[in-house]
Amino acid sequence: MKKNTVIFYGLILAFIIVAPFIFPDFRTQLAALWLMIIVAMTWDMTGGQMGYNSLGNIVFYGTGMYVAAVVTIALAYDVGAYTNAFGGGVYKFTDQQYFLGMLLGILGAGVFCSIIAVVIGFVTFGLRGPYFAIGTLGVAIAAGELVSNWEWVGGGQGIALPVYPGDLDTGKVLFYFLFAVTGVVLFIFLKWLYSTRFGAAINAIRDDEEKAEAMGIHTLRYKLTTWAMSAFFVGVVGGISAFQLIHFEPLETAYQTINLGIFMVVCVLLGGKGTLWGPIIGAILFHVFKEVTWNYFLGWQWVALGALIVVTVVYFQDGVMGYLAHRKPEWFGVRLDDKKAEVSQ
Repeated sequence: MKKNTVIFYGLILAFIIVAPFIFPDFRTQLAALWLMIIVAMTWDMTGGQMGYNSLGNIVFYGTGMYVAAVVTIALAYDVGAYTNAFGGGVYKFTDQQYFLGMLLGILGAGVFCSIIAVVIGFVTFGLRGPYFAIGTLGVAIAAGELVSNWEWVGGGQGIALPVYPGDLDTGKVLFYFLFAVTGVVLFIFLKWLYSTRFGAAINAIRDDEEKAEAMGIHTLRYKLTTWAMSAFFVGVVGGISAFQLIHFEPLETAYQTINLGIFMVVCVLLGGKGTLWGPIIGAILFHVFKEVTWNYFLGWQWVALGALIVVTVVYFQDGVMGYLAHRKPEWFGVRLDDKKAEVSQ
Protein backbone atom coordinates (compact mmCIF):
# COMPACT_ATOMS: atom_id res chain seq x y z
CA MET A 1 0.00 0.00 0.00
CA LYS A 2 1.35 3.41 -0.98
CA LYS A 3 2.32 5.90 1.69
CA ASN A 4 -0.24 8.47 0.47
CA THR A 5 -2.98 5.83 0.65
CA VAL A 6 -2.02 4.92 4.23
CA ILE A 7 -2.11 8.60 5.23
CA PHE A 8 -5.48 9.05 3.51
CA TYR A 9 -7.09 6.11 5.32
CA GLY A 10 -5.41 7.13 8.58
CA LEU A 11 -6.93 10.61 8.40
CA ILE A 12 -10.37 9.19 7.63
CA LEU A 13 -10.15 6.76 10.55
CA ALA A 14 -9.02 9.53 12.89
CA PHE A 15 -11.95 11.70 11.83
CA ILE A 16 -14.38 8.81 12.36
CA ILE A 17 -13.10 8.39 15.92
CA VAL A 18 -13.21 12.06 16.93
CA ALA A 19 -16.33 13.10 14.99
CA PRO A 20 -18.91 12.49 17.77
CA PHE A 21 -16.76 14.43 20.22
CA ILE A 22 -16.02 17.49 18.07
CA PHE A 23 -19.63 17.59 16.81
CA PRO A 24 -21.59 16.58 19.94
CA ASP A 25 -24.80 18.24 18.74
CA PHE A 26 -24.84 16.13 15.59
CA ARG A 27 -24.26 12.66 17.02
CA THR A 28 -27.67 11.39 15.95
CA GLN A 29 -27.25 12.81 12.44
CA LEU A 30 -23.77 11.28 12.16
CA ALA A 31 -25.17 7.89 13.18
CA ALA A 32 -27.90 8.29 10.55
CA LEU A 33 -25.20 9.09 7.99
CA TRP A 34 -23.44 5.82 8.78
CA LEU A 35 -26.74 4.02 8.36
CA MET A 36 -27.13 5.53 4.90
CA ILE A 37 -23.56 4.60 3.96
CA ILE A 38 -24.02 0.99 5.06
CA VAL A 39 -27.33 0.37 3.32
CA ALA A 40 -25.98 2.04 0.16
CA MET A 41 -22.86 -0.16 0.11
CA THR A 42 -24.92 -3.29 0.71
CA TRP A 43 -27.41 -2.39 -2.03
CA ASP A 44 -24.54 -1.88 -4.47
CA MET A 45 -23.32 -5.42 -3.79
CA THR A 46 -26.27 -6.78 -5.77
CA GLY A 47 -27.41 -3.73 -7.73
CA GLY A 48 -24.05 -2.34 -8.84
CA GLN A 49 -21.58 -5.19 -8.70
CA MET A 50 -23.93 -7.99 -9.74
CA GLY A 51 -26.50 -6.14 -11.84
CA TYR A 52 -29.62 -7.17 -9.89
CA ASN A 53 -31.45 -4.00 -8.88
CA SER A 54 -33.48 -4.78 -5.79
CA LEU A 55 -36.24 -2.58 -4.40
CA GLY A 56 -36.80 -4.87 -1.44
CA ASN A 57 -33.62 -4.70 0.64
CA ILE A 58 -35.62 -2.82 3.25
CA VAL A 59 -37.13 -6.18 4.22
CA PHE A 60 -33.81 -7.10 5.86
CA TYR A 61 -33.65 -3.81 7.74
CA GLY A 62 -37.16 -4.22 9.16
CA THR A 63 -36.69 -7.90 9.92
CA GLY A 64 -33.41 -7.12 11.67
CA MET A 65 -35.22 -4.65 13.93
CA TYR A 66 -37.84 -7.19 14.92
CA VAL A 67 -35.38 -10.05 15.41
CA ALA A 68 -33.21 -7.93 17.70
CA ALA A 69 -36.24 -6.84 19.70
CA VAL A 70 -37.69 -10.34 20.04
CA VAL A 71 -34.35 -11.81 21.14
CA THR A 72 -33.88 -9.10 23.77
CA ILE A 73 -37.39 -9.45 25.15
CA ALA A 74 -37.34 -13.27 25.10
CA LEU A 75 -34.25 -13.35 27.34
CA ALA A 76 -36.29 -11.85 30.18
CA TYR A 77 -40.03 -12.06 29.45
CA ASP A 78 -42.71 -13.73 27.41
CA VAL A 79 -42.79 -11.90 24.08
CA GLY A 80 -46.55 -12.20 23.58
CA ALA A 81 -47.31 -10.81 27.03
CA TYR A 82 -44.76 -8.00 26.63
CA THR A 83 -46.22 -6.82 23.32
CA ASN A 84 -49.86 -7.21 24.37
CA ALA A 85 -51.49 -3.79 24.03
CA PHE A 86 -53.99 -4.63 26.79
CA GLY A 87 -51.52 -6.28 29.16
CA GLY A 88 -50.74 -3.20 31.22
CA GLY A 89 -47.65 -4.87 32.70
CA VAL A 90 -44.51 -3.10 33.86
CA TYR A 91 -41.37 -4.66 32.43
CA LYS A 92 -37.92 -3.73 33.64
CA PHE A 93 -34.57 -4.86 32.26
CA THR A 94 -31.33 -5.08 34.17
CA ASP A 95 -28.18 -3.66 32.59
CA GLN A 96 -26.96 -7.20 31.95
CA GLN A 97 -30.22 -8.16 30.21
CA TYR A 98 -30.09 -5.02 28.09
CA PHE A 99 -26.52 -5.38 26.84
CA LEU A 100 -26.68 -9.16 26.44
CA GLY A 101 -29.93 -8.75 24.52
CA MET A 102 -28.31 -6.08 22.36
CA LEU A 103 -25.32 -8.26 21.54
CA LEU A 104 -27.29 -11.44 20.80
CA GLY A 105 -30.11 -9.52 19.12
CA ILE A 106 -27.88 -7.66 16.68
CA LEU A 107 -25.90 -10.77 15.74
CA GLY A 108 -29.07 -12.83 15.52
CA ALA A 109 -30.62 -10.21 13.26
CA GLY A 110 -27.72 -10.47 10.83
CA VAL A 111 -27.73 -14.27 10.74
CA PHE A 112 -31.51 -14.53 10.43
CA CYS A 113 -31.62 -11.99 7.60
CA SER A 114 -28.91 -13.93 5.74
CA ILE A 115 -31.05 -17.07 5.97
CA ILE A 116 -34.23 -15.42 4.71
CA ALA A 117 -32.22 -13.77 1.91
CA VAL A 118 -31.31 -17.25 0.66
CA VAL A 119 -34.93 -18.40 0.95
CA ILE A 120 -36.31 -15.34 -0.87
CA GLY A 121 -33.50 -15.49 -3.41
CA PHE A 122 -34.41 -19.00 -4.54
CA VAL A 123 -37.68 -17.51 -5.82
CA THR A 124 -36.80 -13.97 -6.85
CA PHE A 125 -33.53 -14.74 -8.67
CA GLY A 126 -35.58 -16.56 -11.25
CA LEU A 127 -36.63 -13.06 -12.34
CA ARG A 128 -34.43 -10.57 -14.18
CA GLY A 129 -34.37 -6.88 -14.96
CA PRO A 130 -37.43 -4.88 -13.90
CA TYR A 131 -39.27 -8.07 -12.94
CA PHE A 132 -36.69 -8.77 -10.23
CA ALA A 133 -37.01 -5.19 -8.92
CA ILE A 134 -40.80 -5.40 -8.82
CA GLY A 135 -40.70 -8.86 -7.27
CA THR A 136 -38.44 -7.77 -4.44
CA LEU A 137 -40.57 -4.67 -3.89
CA GLY A 138 -43.58 -6.95 -3.54
CA VAL A 139 -41.75 -9.02 -0.93
CA ALA A 140 -40.94 -5.90 1.11
CA ILE A 141 -44.51 -4.61 1.00
CA ALA A 142 -45.90 -8.03 1.91
CA ALA A 143 -43.47 -8.37 4.82
CA GLY A 144 -44.54 -5.04 6.28
CA GLU A 145 -48.22 -5.94 6.02
CA LEU A 146 -47.71 -9.39 7.54
CA VAL A 147 -45.81 -8.04 10.53
CA SER A 148 -48.33 -5.23 11.06
CA ASN A 149 -51.03 -7.90 11.47
CA TRP A 150 -48.95 -10.22 13.66
CA GLU A 151 -50.17 -9.55 17.19
CA TRP A 152 -47.43 -11.62 18.85
CA VAL A 153 -44.88 -8.96 17.87
CA GLY A 154 -47.17 -6.04 18.62
CA GLY A 155 -49.06 -5.73 15.34
CA GLY A 156 -49.55 -2.20 14.08
CA GLN A 157 -48.57 -0.64 17.41
CA GLY A 158 -45.01 -1.92 17.06
CA ILE A 159 -42.56 -2.72 19.84
CA ALA A 160 -41.04 -0.56 22.59
CA LEU A 161 -37.57 -1.62 23.75
CA PRO A 162 -36.00 -0.55 27.04
CA VAL A 163 -34.21 2.80 27.13
CA TYR A 164 -30.42 2.81 27.19
CA PRO A 165 -29.47 2.32 30.87
CA GLY A 166 -27.18 5.26 31.26
CA ASP A 167 -26.51 8.85 30.31
CA LEU A 168 -28.29 9.92 27.13
CA ASP A 169 -25.17 11.45 25.57
CA THR A 170 -23.19 8.31 26.30
CA GLY A 171 -25.89 6.30 24.57
CA LYS A 172 -25.65 8.49 21.48
CA VAL A 173 -21.89 7.92 21.34
CA LEU A 174 -22.39 4.16 21.73
CA PHE A 175 -24.87 3.94 18.87
CA TYR A 176 -22.67 6.12 16.69
CA PHE A 177 -19.73 3.76 17.15
CA LEU A 178 -21.90 0.67 16.62
CA PHE A 179 -22.87 2.04 13.20
CA ALA A 180 -19.35 3.31 12.48
CA VAL A 181 -17.62 0.02 13.33
CA THR A 182 -20.14 -1.87 11.20
CA GLY A 183 -19.49 0.52 8.31
CA VAL A 184 -15.71 0.28 8.58
CA VAL A 185 -15.83 -3.53 8.77
CA LEU A 186 -18.14 -3.61 5.74
CA PHE A 187 -15.83 -1.30 3.77
CA ILE A 188 -12.76 -3.43 4.53
CA PHE A 189 -14.66 -6.59 3.68
CA LEU A 190 -15.92 -5.22 0.35
CA LYS A 191 -12.52 -3.81 -0.58
CA TRP A 192 -11.11 -7.32 -0.19
CA LEU A 193 -14.10 -9.11 -1.73
CA TYR A 194 -14.13 -7.06 -4.94
CA SER A 195 -10.45 -7.85 -5.52
CA THR A 196 -10.99 -11.62 -5.38
CA ARG A 197 -12.24 -14.15 -7.94
CA PHE A 198 -15.62 -13.89 -6.24
CA GLY A 199 -15.79 -10.21 -7.15
CA ALA A 200 -14.81 -11.00 -10.73
CA ALA A 201 -17.55 -13.66 -10.86
CA ILE A 202 -20.37 -11.36 -9.77
CA ASN A 203 -19.12 -8.72 -12.21
CA ALA A 204 -19.31 -11.37 -14.95
CA ILE A 205 -22.92 -12.04 -13.96
CA ARG A 206 -23.64 -8.33 -14.28
CA ASP A 207 -22.00 -8.07 -17.70
CA ASP A 208 -23.54 -11.20 -19.25
CA GLU A 209 -25.10 -13.89 -17.10
CA GLU A 210 -25.50 -16.41 -19.94
CA LYS A 211 -21.82 -16.18 -20.83
CA ALA A 212 -20.90 -16.45 -17.16
CA GLU A 213 -22.87 -19.69 -16.91
CA ALA A 214 -21.24 -20.97 -20.09
CA MET A 215 -17.85 -20.29 -18.48
CA GLY A 216 -18.78 -22.62 -15.64
CA ILE A 217 -19.78 -20.04 -13.03
CA HIS A 218 -22.56 -21.33 -10.77
CA THR A 219 -24.53 -18.09 -11.06
CA LEU A 220 -27.33 -18.92 -8.62
CA ARG A 221 -24.83 -19.83 -5.91
CA TYR A 222 -22.97 -16.54 -6.37
CA LYS A 223 -26.19 -14.54 -6.41
CA LEU A 224 -27.52 -16.15 -3.24
CA THR A 225 -24.19 -15.77 -1.44
CA THR A 226 -23.89 -12.10 -2.39
CA TRP A 227 -27.43 -11.29 -1.29
CA ALA A 228 -26.98 -13.23 1.95
CA MET A 229 -23.82 -11.26 2.78
CA SER A 230 -25.60 -8.02 1.95
CA ALA A 231 -28.60 -9.01 4.08
CA PHE A 232 -26.36 -9.80 7.04
CA PHE A 233 -25.06 -6.24 7.29
CA VAL A 234 -28.49 -4.70 6.65
CA GLY A 235 -29.93 -6.91 9.38
CA VAL A 236 -27.18 -5.85 11.78
CA VAL A 237 -27.85 -2.12 11.28
CA GLY A 238 -31.56 -2.84 11.56
CA GLY A 239 -30.90 -4.39 14.95
CA ILE A 240 -28.80 -1.40 16.03
CA SER A 241 -31.56 0.97 14.88
CA ALA A 242 -34.12 -0.90 16.99
CA PHE A 243 -32.19 -0.06 20.17
CA GLN A 244 -31.43 3.47 19.04
CA LEU A 245 -35.05 4.32 18.20
CA ILE A 246 -36.42 2.51 21.31
CA HIS A 247 -39.93 2.31 19.82
CA PHE A 248 -40.67 1.33 16.25
CA GLU A 249 -43.65 0.09 14.28
CA PRO A 250 -43.80 -1.95 11.06
CA LEU A 251 -44.91 0.25 8.18
CA GLU A 252 -43.54 3.71 8.98
CA THR A 253 -40.31 2.72 10.73
CA ALA A 254 -39.22 -0.87 10.10
CA TYR A 255 -40.39 -1.66 6.56
CA GLN A 256 -40.28 1.96 5.33
CA THR A 257 -40.28 1.09 1.64
CA ILE A 258 -40.88 4.60 0.29
CA ASN A 259 -38.25 6.18 2.55
CA LEU A 260 -35.10 4.25 3.41
CA GLY A 261 -35.94 1.58 0.84
CA ILE A 262 -35.73 4.19 -1.93
CA PHE A 263 -33.03 6.33 -0.32
CA MET A 264 -30.43 3.55 -0.47
CA VAL A 265 -30.98 3.22 -4.22
CA VAL A 266 -30.74 6.97 -4.79
CA CYS A 267 -27.47 7.11 -2.82
CA VAL A 268 -25.88 4.54 -5.11
CA LEU A 269 -27.17 6.20 -8.28
CA LEU A 270 -25.89 9.55 -7.07
CA GLY A 271 -22.44 8.27 -6.17
CA GLY A 272 -21.98 5.71 -8.94
CA LYS A 273 -23.00 2.06 -9.26
CA GLY A 274 -20.48 -0.73 -9.25
CA THR A 275 -17.75 1.20 -7.43
CA LEU A 276 -16.37 0.92 -3.92
CA TRP A 277 -16.46 4.63 -3.10
CA GLY A 278 -19.53 5.58 -5.14
CA PRO A 279 -22.14 4.48 -2.58
CA ILE A 280 -20.21 6.20 0.20
CA ILE A 281 -19.92 9.51 -1.66
CA GLY A 282 -23.54 9.28 -2.78
CA ALA A 283 -24.74 8.57 0.78
CA ILE A 284 -22.83 11.56 2.17
CA LEU A 285 -24.13 13.93 -0.52
CA PHE A 286 -27.68 12.62 -0.23
CA HIS A 287 -27.72 12.75 3.56
CA VAL A 288 -26.49 16.34 3.62
CA PHE A 289 -29.04 17.27 0.95
CA LYS A 290 -31.82 15.56 2.88
CA GLU A 291 -30.93 17.18 6.19
CA VAL A 292 -30.75 20.64 4.62
CA THR A 293 -34.08 20.34 2.78
CA TRP A 294 -35.82 18.73 5.75
CA ASN A 295 -34.71 21.61 8.00
CA TYR A 296 -34.98 24.64 5.72
CA PHE A 297 -37.51 23.66 3.05
CA LEU A 298 -40.04 21.77 5.14
CA GLY A 299 -43.10 21.09 3.00
CA TRP A 300 -41.03 21.12 -0.17
CA GLN A 301 -38.52 18.47 0.83
CA TRP A 302 -40.10 15.76 -1.32
CA VAL A 303 -40.16 18.09 -4.31
CA ALA A 304 -36.46 18.79 -3.80
CA LEU A 305 -35.75 15.07 -3.43
CA GLY A 306 -37.68 14.31 -6.62
CA ALA A 307 -35.74 17.01 -8.47
CA LEU A 308 -32.45 15.51 -7.23
CA ILE A 309 -33.45 12.08 -8.52
CA VAL A 310 -34.46 13.47 -11.92
CA VAL A 311 -31.24 15.47 -12.32
CA THR A 312 -29.14 12.46 -11.30
CA VAL A 313 -30.87 10.05 -13.68
CA VAL A 314 -30.90 12.47 -16.64
CA TYR A 315 -27.52 14.20 -16.36
CA PHE A 316 -25.37 11.97 -14.14
CA GLN A 317 -26.34 8.43 -15.11
CA ASP A 318 -22.93 7.13 -14.04
CA GLY A 319 -23.03 9.08 -10.79
CA VAL A 320 -20.32 11.25 -9.32
CA MET A 321 -17.66 8.56 -9.71
CA GLY A 322 -18.52 8.01 -13.36
CA TYR A 323 -18.50 11.75 -14.04
CA LEU A 324 -15.08 12.11 -12.43
CA ALA A 325 -13.74 9.06 -14.29
CA HIS A 326 -14.59 10.77 -17.58
CA ARG A 327 -13.37 14.21 -16.55
CA LYS A 328 -10.32 13.20 -14.52
CA PRO A 329 -9.25 9.73 -15.68
CA GLU A 330 -5.76 10.23 -14.25
CA TRP A 331 -7.30 10.18 -10.76
CA PHE A 332 -8.26 6.58 -11.41
CA GLY A 333 -4.90 5.43 -12.74
CA VAL A 334 -5.70 5.94 -16.43
CA ARG A 335 -2.94 7.72 -18.34
CA LEU A 336 -4.07 10.18 -20.98
CA ASP A 337 -1.58 8.79 -23.53
CA ASP A 338 -3.10 5.33 -23.15
CA LYS A 339 -6.58 6.76 -23.52
CA LYS A 340 -5.68 8.60 -26.74
CA ALA A 341 -4.06 5.45 -28.13
CA GLU A 342 -7.27 3.49 -27.49
CA VAL A 343 -9.36 6.15 -29.25
CA SER A 344 -7.05 6.20 -32.29
CA GLN A 345 -7.32 2.43 -32.62
